[in-house]
Amino acid sequence: MRTVLVVDDHSGFRSLARELLQAGGFQVVGEVGDGTAALASTRALRPEVVLLDIQLPDLDGFEVTRLLLADGHAVVVVLTSSRDAADYGGRIAASGAVGFIAKAELSAARLEGLLHGAEGA
Repeated sequence: MRTVLVVDDHSGFRSLARELLQAGGFQVVGEVGDGTAALASTRALRPEVVLLDIQLPDLDGFEVTRLLLADGHAVVVVLTSSRDAADYGGRIAASGAVGFIAKAELSAARLEGLLHGAEGA
């Protein structure tokens, strides 16, 4: 069972994501609402996957991804947003994250497919 940390500033989305992912076989080990907490929780909880909102109140998801990967965390980052991936241009591909899932399209199957594709790459 893969472990996931959900990072989003909207508690309703965090709850929905937990429900969807756990129903699909993931273990959600934590939920946090900002980038600073994401960094601390990743260090403390050591999730395999961080589902990371791009629009956060302190650090944006791109900066959090950069810091997580610079710290040498053995974590896979998947970015998410209520906005479309095209709104971010090439920033998602350049971020170091394995990919992007729009919030409206989040499911355990979609996350698993993205992770499986990253492992095969």
